[in-house]
Amino acid sequence: MDFAGAGNSVVVGVDGSPGSQRAVGWGAREASRMALPLILVHGFGIPDAFAGEAFPPGDWLSAHELHAERLLAGARRQAWRIDPDLPVTVEASLDGPIPLLVKKSDTARMLVLGSAGRSALRDLLIGSTALALAVHGHSPITVVRGGEPADDAPVVVGVDGYAPAEPAIGLAFEEAAARDVELVAVHVWNDFDLAEAFGFVRDPFGTAPREDAEREVLDRSLAPWRVKYPEVTVRAVAEREQPRTRLLDWSARAQLLVAGSRGRGGFRGMLLGSTAQALIHHSECPVLIARSPLD
Repeated sequence: MDFAGAGNSVVVGVDGSPGSQRAVGWGAREASRMALPLILVHGFGIPDAFAGEAFPPGDWLSAHELHAERLLAGARRQAWRIDPDLPVTVEASLDGPIPLLVKKSDTARMLVLGSAGRSALRDLLIGSTALALAVHGHSPITVVRGGEPADDAPVVVGVDGYAPAEPAIGLAFEEAAARDVELVAVHVWNDFDLAEAFGFVRDPFGTAPREDAEREVLDRSLAPWRVKYPEVTVRAVAEREQPRTRLLDWSARAQLLVAGSRGRGGFRGMLLGSTAQALIHHSECPVLIARSPLD
């Protein structure tokens, strides 16, 4: 993957929840499809009650190590049921889940997390973990959400025409090629964004109708990737609407939704884009958040 992490593995966070089990399955299929090893990790962290101690008590540590060993052994068996030949390694750590996954992102091609299903509180926690990893990690992150999409459902990517979105487009083309499905490239604008409407990048001479200018933005963004992946069938969609609304609509018909990590606001270097946040919390299919050059 040109725009994935610099490493050569798919890393899945394991905690034993149903969402985590779905993430293991998704990660195993992704690793198998991309011919990459799978790494399953569990970080149980040291509770605040032991803060300041050189090491947690032995009975606490033994219990959590045993629990982690059982979780990871079960996850490894699950991955091998999907692909018996898949290289799978497991790792338990005293680090908390977020520090552990941030550390693993240094050498990962992709991080994978499960969502929390029907639990609003756990969904909020998973969303917070995903946001932290998207901001502080060094590889793309996938949050496995929604039901079981059809194998022939398309990959959908959000395109905004700005350079930081390039990694998302590259990842989306590669995922569509690996899955042998259609790629739907969705570019959405609204008439209240004056910076977009009158921006030099959109229409330097102010002569083209807005819809034509936005279509040109989409075509220009896709052009080099069409050349690189000629086997991928692309449906280019340009619409007037709120980006998060249309992408969430598309998530009900997609097997994977790909988006960039940054919006166009003034705090790009600090905050995850609001559209990406909405997708992480509400998408009806797995969401792949690509790293931006600004991260």
